[in-house]
Amino acid sequence: MNTLLFPVILAGGKGERFWPLSRKDRPKQFLSLDGSSRSLLQATADRLLALGGAWDSLWVITSSQIAEGVRQQLPDLPVENLLIESEGRDTAAAVAWTSLEIKQRYGEDAVIGFFPADHWIADQKAFAHTLSAATQLAASTAAIVTLGIKPTFPSTGYGYIEQGEKIGSFNELPAYHVNRFTEKPNRETAETFLSTGRFSWNSGMFVFRAGVVLKELHTHAPEIIEPLEQHGPDIYPQLPKKSIDYALMEKTTLAYVLPVDFGWDDLGDWNAIERLLKTEESPNVELATHIGLDTQGAIIYASNPEDVVVTIGLEDVVIVRDRNVTLIVKKERTQEIKQILKILQSDSRFTDLL
Repeated sequence: MNTLLFPVILAGGKGERFWPLSRKDRPKQFLSLDGSSRSLLQATADRLLALGGAWDSLWVITSSQIAEGVRQQLPDLPVENLLIESEGRDTAAAVAWTSLEIKQRYGEDAVIGFFPADHWIADQKAFAHTLSAATQLAASTAAIVTLGIKPTFPSTGYGYIEQGEKIGSFNELPAYHVNRFTEKPNRETAETFLSTGRFSWNSGMFVFRAGVVLKELHTHAPEIIEPLEQHGPDIYPQLPKKSIDYALMEKTTLAYVLPVDFGWDDLGDWNAIERLLKTEESPNVELATHIGLDTQGAIIYASNPEDVVVTIGLEDVVIVRDRNVTLIVKKERTQEIKQILKILQSDSRFTDLL
C-alpha cells in the first residue's frame, strides 16, 4: 500500500521552559538545540519531507504571533498550507481546523499525521518505517493511531498508553488497541507501568483519516468541531481550550497504538540538552565558552560566543546566558521557570524579557 500521508506540524507552542533562550519573538521551535544549524521546526520539516512527500503535502499550524517567523524558517511552504491561529486554543482546536481544511481539499479519506515541532528523533529510517506502518493502519481501518514510545526509564513527566488486544501487524510492526491513557503518574506508578511491559510513553504524534477524526470529534468534542464547521476560523477565540488527548483520545474507542523505538525526546526543558549531548568524556554539557573549576553535571549555554561563563564548585545546575538575561537554576527545578515568567509578566519593568 502506497498511501500518501499529509503531515501537519504543530508549531504554536511557546517553549517557556527554555527561557531565556526561548522568548515571544523566538520560541523554542525556532531554536537549534542539538548543535546543528537547523532549528527544531526546520528539522521536523526535513524529517517529514523525507517520507516521500513534497512541500505541497506538508502543512503547518501556528499562532499569529510567530507566523512570520515560520514563513522565514520554511520559505518553500505553500502559503495556503500555513494555517494561522488568531489565538492559541491548544491542540484539539488545531487538529479539528486542520483536518477540516485537508478534508475540504483532498476528501475524507486523506490520511493526516500530526507532529509537534519540537521533537528530536535519532533514527530517521526507523521513524519513516513507523510512519509507513501508521499510514497503512489508518488507511485500512477506522483508527486513530498514536505512536507509543518504548519507555527507557520510569518518567513522571510523560503521559502513558496501555496497550490492549493486538489487532495485527503493519509494515512488520505490531499494532494494539488502546486500553487507556494515563496522565503523568507518580514514580511508583510509573515503575509499575514499566514492569508490565504493556505501557508506552504518549508521544503526541497521531495518524488518522480526515473523515474518521472529524466523526469522532462530533461525538466527543462537538463544542469544538461544530462552531468551526458553522463559522470557520473566525470563531477561534471562542473555542474551548483543550488538548486533543483530553478532548478526544481519552474518550474514543478507535485509539490504536504502535509501540516504537526510534530514539525520541520531546525536548521539554533544559535537561533535554543533557540527554542529547552528554558524553562520558566531559563532566558537563557546554554550549558556551566555559572555564570551570570543580564543576560537574552542569548544562551551560551562551548565545553570544564572545561571552565567557566561569564557574567554581557547582554541581547539577543549568546556566543560560542570552542577551540581557542570565538564568541559573538547579536541574531538578527547571520546571519552575514558568513561575518566574509569571512574575516577570506581572512587572512592567521586565516585560521586554519575555
